[in-house]
Amino acid sequence: KLKKITSKLIKPKTSSVSGNGLFVELDELMNMRKYATYLQQGKNKKTYSNQVGDVKSAFKGRGVEMDEIREYQFGDDVRDIDWRVTARKEKPYTKLYIEERDREVYVWLDLSAIMLFGSNIELKSVTASKVAAFIGWIALNNKDRFGCVIFDGKKSWVFKPKNDRAYLGAIFNKISEISKNILKQIQNSEEERVKSLKLLRTNVKNRANVFVISSFVYLGDEYNKIWTSLAKKTGLFMINVFDKLEEKAPLSGQYMVEYNGEKLLIDTSSKTYKKNYADYFSSKLKQKEIFCHKMSCNF
Repeated sequence: KLKKITSKLIKPKTSSVSGNGLFVELDELMNMRKYATYLQQGKNKKTYSNQVGDVKSAFKGRGVEMDEIREYQFGDDVRDIDWRVTARKEKPYTKLYIEERDREVYVWLDLSAIMLFGSNIELKSVTASKVAAFIGWIALNNKDRFGCVIFDGKKSWVFKPKNDRAYLGAIFNKISEISKNILKQIQNSEEERVKSLKLLRTNVKNRANVFVISSFVYLGDEYNKIWTSLAKKTGLFMINVFDKLEEKAPLSGQYMVEYNGEKLLIDTSSKTYKKNYADYFSSKLKQKEIFCHKMSCNF
């Protein structure tokens, strides 16, 4: 089912209300609701409780918060025994939990210049926007509170977490607006990107689920520190959006490219060039996967 949904996300049907792959319209984001509903139909029936919403969160997490530690009593779940305290006190101690009433789900959406690329159907910024909307609908359906930080390359917009359909529509409207504006004024400040991610880190609470949607072409110690601190306090999901032309060199031939005013002619006919091209992408991807594995976050 995930494969089917992915194909629909990447290959949307042509409609009268569409940004033609260059930007995303509000209706396109609102229509992502049907894919969220489709995905959830295949899930097993969730457990109900009078202390939480109608359904348990669909996102990864226990959905409980530790309340206190006390001596083990008959009938307590042995899985909740705190072995460190037990070893220190030489008596069995257990952790007591309270159920969370809801969960915070945050999305950091990258709509900067590095996302303005697409070789086939749509720009990466459009795909990223649809994925953010998809997560928003899942959060709303599961009565989780959804918040969002949108970064356009220079400025950030922060939406505090709420479980409200009208509020979700307001977030989608801003995403649509920004996706159009970035085509007119391209911005990509690394300093502001770091500030935006720190803003995300400041706003999210412990045990929230955080989805960072970007192409992650930027690397460095400053970013790694932010990912590490986020992974420690939240459930961190890194969603890597890339174009197939970044993964594999174009068909054999000569291509004129331009960067910072300098024009270059590239010949992709060589097998060595094609291999180096593919190896460069896969090595960068592997670095991200290894880092996320060390930090126990999802990539």
